[in-house]
Amino acid sequence: MKRNVRSDDGNALVEFVYLAVLLLIPLVYVMITVFLVQRAAFGTTEAARQAGRAYARADTITQAQARGTAAAGLAMRDQGVSAPPNTRFDCVGGCLAPGSRVRVTVSSFVRLPVLGRVFGDQQRGGIRVQATHTEYVDRFASSR
Repeated sequence: MKRNVRSDDGNALVEFVYLAVLLLIPLVYVMITVFLVQRAAFGTTEAARQAGRAYARADTITQAQARGTAAAGLAMRDQGVSAPPNTRFDCVGGCLAPGSRVRVTVSSFVRLPVLGRVFGDQQRGGIRVQATHTEYVDRFASSR
């Protein structure tokens, strides 16, 4: 009598490849998503800071708005974020008066790699990142 005995040779390799693909794809997706959000967070933080500095050192309100918005866009592009940020300026104590404050809020929307296309909606297809910075206008500057 001859028996057919099956061996387990090669099964470990198949199981390893199956589990590796099953576990590594979501891990890589999560890592890419975290990196995208972190890049946007660095960009919005630096954009708020630079926009506040540019706004506080301008001579007129119109010039301050233009310089602040341009500085925020440049800071975002420096971090590799291509979407233009939403920049809001709030003055405390009179705009551009010596000793006054300018609060800058910069927000950006990060589209998630695959879910952004699946949902297509601004609210569900990504993450909103926001940063706020307060800049003081030089109190020894001449009155504008």
